[in-house]
Amino acid sequence: MEREISTLYEPKRNNEIRIFESSDEMSTDLAEYISQVSEISVKERGFFAIALSGGPLVSLLGKLCEAPYNKTLDWSKWYIFWSDERAVAKNHAESNYKLTKEGFLSKVPILNGHVYSINDNATVEDAATDYEFVIRQLVKIRTIGVSESNDCPKFDLILLVMGSDGHVASLFPNHPALELKDDWVTYITDSPQPPPERITFTLPVINSASNIVIVATGDDRSEAVHLAISDNADASDTPSSLPARMVQPTDGKLVWFLDKAAASSLEAGNDDAFGQHHREY
Repeated sequence: MEREISTLYEPKRNNEIRIFESSDEMSTDLAEYISQVSEISVKERGFFAIALSGGPLVSLLGKLCEAPYNKTLDWSKWYIFWSDERAVAKNHAESNYKLTKEGFLSKVPILNGHVYSINDNATVEDAATDYEFVIRQLVKIRTIGVSESNDCPKFDLILLVMGSDGHVASLFPNHPALELKDDWVTYITDSPQPPPERITFTLPVINSASNIVIVATGDDRSEAVHLAISDNADASDTPSSLPARMVQPTDGKLVWFLDKAAASSLEAGNDDAFGQHHREY
């Protein structure tokens, strides 16, 4: 079912919400969405630069490993990055790289040389510096695009997962990293969730992407979804530095992928979103 949402507030441009009955339906639609963005990017630029996250996202990528996508996508043009990573060894159970390698990368023909993981032999500070340097070199040769607004890298797609506290990547509420303007990649040593040391894209990089997806699932995310999306939420109850709320594309498009539980507070208040298209599946 698809319907227009009427709202009582000024809508934000280029934002969309998709709500799903099941994880299988979400995975199916996400695969088609990624496929379309990939095909457009390869046609227009010759490359597809995508940044992934960890958590439940990897399991949702499973449909891309199956027909028809495993045969029809131009995997040779894919370039893989991570919007955040834990400062642990690549074979560590909490490594986003390990999770992605086992659940996705090992099942599709992406070239090893196109997978840009974070240096796990360096300190977290040096790893962040190294990763930003690598991205800057790829922006120079336009493997990654460049934003015309601010000279930030313009990833074709950044996939994010929102936590119950409203964090995205490794940007947590009220953290100083949210204020960074010039850095592309930064590090934290005080994550409120273990492990404490992480590297992460900054908000300017996230907001410069051509396409951004935020995935949220489960009823423990419903309040954060409401605060992040709804402009008619009580201002006094809305944290000014809720990271997911601060994801506001400069020139691109943001799509929320929500299950019914995560969207429950939106539907209860009929303040679903942004004044843009809202689809239910």
